Amino acid sequence: MRDLYSRKQKRIFLVVIIFALGLFILYGLSGYLTAVIGAAILYVLFKRPFDYFVTTRKWNKTAVTIGLILFSLLIIVLPFLFLSVMLTNRIISYSQNLDQLVGVVRQLEQRTGIKLSDEGLLRTVAERGGTFVANLFPSLINGALELFLIIGLMYFILFYMYVSEETMRKSLRDYLPFNDVTMRQMYVELQNSINANVIGQGLISLVQAGLVSLGFVIFGLQDALFWGMISFFASFIPVLGTPLIWGPAGLIAIAQGQTGNGVGLLLWGAILVVNIDNVLRLTIAKRLGDIHPLITILGVVIGVPFFGIIGLVIGPLLISYFLLLVRVYKEQQELATRARQRMKLATANNPEAPLAVTEEINRPKR
Repeated sequence: MRDLYSRKQKRIFLVVIIFALGLFILYGLSGYLTAVIGAAILYVLFKRPFDYFVTTRKWNKTAVTIGLILFSLLIIVLPFLFLSVMLTNRIISYSQNLDQLVGVVRQLEQRTGIKLSDEGLLRTVAERGGTFVANLFPSLINGALELFLIIGLMYFILFYMYVSEETMRKSLRDYLPFNDVTMRQMYVELQNSINANVIGQGLISLVQAGLVSLGFVIFGLQDALFWGMISFFASFIPVLGTPLIWGPAGLIAIAQGQTGNGVGLLLWGAILVVNIDNVLRLTIAKRLGDIHPLITILGVVIGVPFFGIIGLVIGPLLISYFLLLVRVYKEQQELATRARQRMKLATANNPEAPLAVTEEINRPKR
């Protein structure tokens, strides 16, 4: 019996089925995409210690992996969750109690004679801003089960990324449509993005947050620890960063009659907090992974609405990958163009043996 479909039609149907099933799987796992991303980030962060203990010290691979998982859970994940929940509750509390904020705005209007905003608009903006910021962080209250599932899936993936590292690499080489050079470049971009936006920027943010808290204490402003923690996350945002915290705080202090403290905090932020970022960026971030500020700020704009706080890393990484793939495509097109030109020239010089010419052109260079 003759086949109903040709070989080409069968291949097309197979590709369509694979593509449809892939989309279905991605849609089903879309709520847990942060687990995959988090596993990739932790994999890169702890790759050097893993290689040291497994390759150099010859320790058991499974034991090292479990140790790194426990270390990251105690040092990174649990403190971050505790901090996120505390910040979320405080932000929601501030957004729901706006009488003090409205009073400060009225005082600023009286001092400057400028109508800044009506009360209804101010309340709406503050409430929406508080909700938006709160949604950036995981919530143990509203989604405890989902949060624990994401953390469990993240560590499950991370475990097999380390234990079955060679199998994972082979699978990536087999199934991704990139050559080894491009795969290496993509890993380097991932490493640079994580080093710059997690380790490098994390250290810079920690120093800036400490300085902001210290400024609040020196100049007698309340909630120094809380606003320091807010400054830690705000400093990840390029250009704006910590001035979003100490700028309004200084103006509010001036509006409340604390002119000396307000001016002192503004000078403290403008002279010390802002400039320490430039100094540390030259000494720390440049060594760990240098990413252009434009890539970072566009990545934050793209990544944060989709991935929450983890978008601070994923957004710049997506833009870096986009630029890398465009560069790879351009290089491949240039190579193909040169190969065609050489083929035409060689065929014109040796029209009797075009196959031999083709084999000579395509033979890899030693």
